[in-house]
Amino acid sequence: MIGLFEKLKHIPGPKLLHCVTIKGKGFAPALADPKKWHAPGTFNKSTGSKLSTVNRSPTFQEVFGNTLLTLAKTNDRIIAVSPAMLSGSSLSKMKSEMPDRVFDVGIAEQHSVTFCAGLAADGLLPFCAIYSTFLQRAYDQLIHDVALQKLPVVFCIDRAGVVGTDGPTHHGAFDISFLRCIPNITGASPMDLDDFKNLLFTAQCDTLNGPFAIRYPKSVGSGELKSKFCKIPLGKGRKIKSGKRIAILSLGPIGQFAVEACQELLDDHIDVAHYDLRFFKPIDETLLHDVFSQFSVVITIEDGSIIGGIGSAVMEFMVDNGYHSILKRLGLPDTFATQGTQNQLHALYGYDKKAIISLIRSLHHEPNKENIS
Repeated sequence: MIGLFEKLKHIPGPKLLHCVTIKGKGFAPALADPKKWHAPGTFNKSTGSKLSTVNRSPTFQEVFGNTLLTLAKTNDRIIAVSPAMLSGSSLSKMKSEMPDRVFDVGIAEQHSVTFCAGLAADGLLPFCAIYSTFLQRAYDQLIHDVALQKLPVVFCIDRAGVVGTDGPTHHGAFDISFLRCIPNITGASPMDLDDFKNLLFTAQCDTLNGPFAIRYPKSVGSGELKSKFCKIPLGKGRKIKSGKRIAILSLGPIGQFAVEACQELLDDHIDVAHYDLRFFKPIDETLLHDVFSQFSVVITIEDGSIIGGIGSAVMEFMVDNGYHSILKRLGLPDTFATQGTQNQLHALYGYDKKAIISLIRSLHHEPNKENIS
């Protein structure tokens, strides 16, 4: 290569150097199946066999692929589009069964969004499966080609929140913040797998008046997957647990930490309420009025940037409506998240179960706060 570069330096005019690479070079299983081994997870380096994940729950990606295939069999408007992420987004099975309704447009995120806009303008219902960090590349297309025209494109935002070992380039930290400010968009994040399945179902039930974004992490999900679909009211959250004086507002699967924290705090006779917001746009104002009229302390939790995120949305609501509760926001700080496992990063940035419990105990026992003691 160095020799070729030296020769090219002395050739006048435009030059083209074509480098042919082999994916998986040096590891026989990856040479045999490059697609499977692009992101294989943990495996035995000697045998190439994957390490056992016995009796684990399905991942959000698996539920997405299976649910969309099921919905597509009864709704012929559904089209799946992905910018070179078919296997990562679990669309390979749908591609195999419905090759004319699944499009891999390559590593061209801007094109994928504008392509979806064209499909939607022609009466189809495209589901754009795209990683959160890569949606940033298509922000202009999202605004001008989709949202401005109120086109019904469903953005399935994979790898939202911290993603673990892929590191700073792949964390989905900013999608809540940059989507909230766009008019005509509906944005949601499910707390469990059944909610995720039902949000996908809801997105194709009615004629959408604009884009619908559903964000979800790269991880195993929680909760029981029920056989029946259930339509979810747009912009409506839900109460997970009643409580006294302190309320937690969570968005997305990170709410499972809140469930665990509330249960553990009961051992200390601290009874905390928990609400799952579900939607970051529109935010459930009826639920928020109910929360701020009852609770002296409100804590928001999100797997994303707290600058411009769901905590900011709640804070804006509180100020606009004249409430005076104590508000604490947990999430990613104003920095690029480092590399580490998801559990390590949740702990490092202070929004795992332990951090929630520590914050609530400090607030509960804080002096000169008789109204919350």
